[in-house]
Amino acid sequence: MAEETSWFSHYLDDRPREVGEYESYAELSDEGSQEVTVVSVESFLPDELLERIIAYLPIASIIRAQSVCKRWNGIVSSKKYISTNSPLPPQKPWYFMFTSCSEPIGYAYDPVLRKWYAIELPCIQTSNWCIASSCGLVCFMDNDSRSELYVCNPLTKIYKKLEEPPGLRFSDCYSALAFWANRVSRSYTITVVKSKQVAGNFFQWDVSVHIYDSQTTMWLSPVTEVLTGWRGGDESVVCDGVLYFLIYSTGGGAPENRHGLLSYNLSARSSHGQLICSFIPVPCALTCGRLMNLREKLVMVGGIGKLDRPDIIKGIGIWVLNGRVWQEIARMPHKYFQGFGEFDEVFASSGVDDLIYIQSYGGPALLLFDMRLKHWRWSQKCPITKRFPLQLFTGFCFEPRLEVNP
Repeated sequence: MAEETSWFSHYLDDRPREVGEYESYAELSDEGSQEVTVVSVESFLPDELLERIIAYLPIASIIRAQSVCKRWNGIVSSKKYISTNSPLPPQKPWYFMFTSCSEPIGYAYDPVLRKWYAIELPCIQTSNWCIASSCGLVCFMDNDSRSELYVCNPLTKIYKKLEEPPGLRFSDCYSALAFWANRVSRSYTITVVKSKQVAGNFFQWDVSVHIYDSQTTMWLSPVTEVLTGWRGGDESVVCDGVLYFLIYSTGGGAPENRHGLLSYNLSARSSHGQLICSFIPVPCALTCGRLMNLREKLVMVGGIGKLDRPDIIKGIGIWVLNGRVWQEIARMPHKYFQGFGEFDEVFASSGVDDLIYIQSYGGPALLLFDMRLKHWRWSQKCPITKRFPLQLFTGFCFEPRLEVNP
């Protein structure tokens, strides 16, 4: 099969299909005209075995199984099914693409069945909210006052509103949201890195780290530090008990050093030592960087800047952090880079497990990269088109799960 290099129109029709009933019926056997009664297999399977079979279906098929018959609906909807099959087998992450700048509406892409589904997200009011996900849960925080904070399951739409992060509400500060959930204990940690300019000094920024623990339902603010020549932004992630966040140059340094990485050990939660001492340079001049946790490894997808114009993107690279050293995993082939049609210096990218999604803000094209297979491919075409020149697209990925709730 030829490799896909352009984002062509091969959107699969997602209209509801008729599901045939498995009714008993009579037919003639090959041996004469003796009548044989044939029954469906599921009619004599015990509920416990049927539960396990359904549990290994793709998540979209599990949801649709509820409409097959009353028995299946009762099994999938029961608390017993959820608790017995928890945790359910891992699912490939879905990607939710916002199709409006003002409303939180859009479609979710299933890479297994290669289909798009229209789903409504709870809690979130606009598409520019801060978003982070882990283990089937998604965390939303408003991008204005940073006072509204929710954790939800986007499929079951069950959500919980949390106490707002500590500190004063600033509309002119930068905030980086990160979210990490424990698959076993079902507890989760939320971090918010705030960055506020020191009054009268553009080169100095006050950076503070705030941590929420779902087990104690309390916020802690263990670290506050003034950075000179750097500020925080909106990019952070938690990997293997460590918080990582990108920082951005406020001027005075070399143009190729526009980004850097800082870390904070969440397990120690020490207030001693300086954040700047954990500084790790980025692997090359970047136009932007997107951080993600793939199997508890820190992975960065970055826009590679031109040598003479580091603010102009020429390609996209993927790196994994080993200790304090970045290891390059892949670079997007130029044919895919050109396949987007238009690509700004900043873009959307997120991933879970072995799958990374990359999307241009300028259009609904969506590219997937499999870290294990080192394979690039386009998604099926999203059932939305660009309606006007300044329309922007963005999104986030999440693991589709039915058995987890905040």
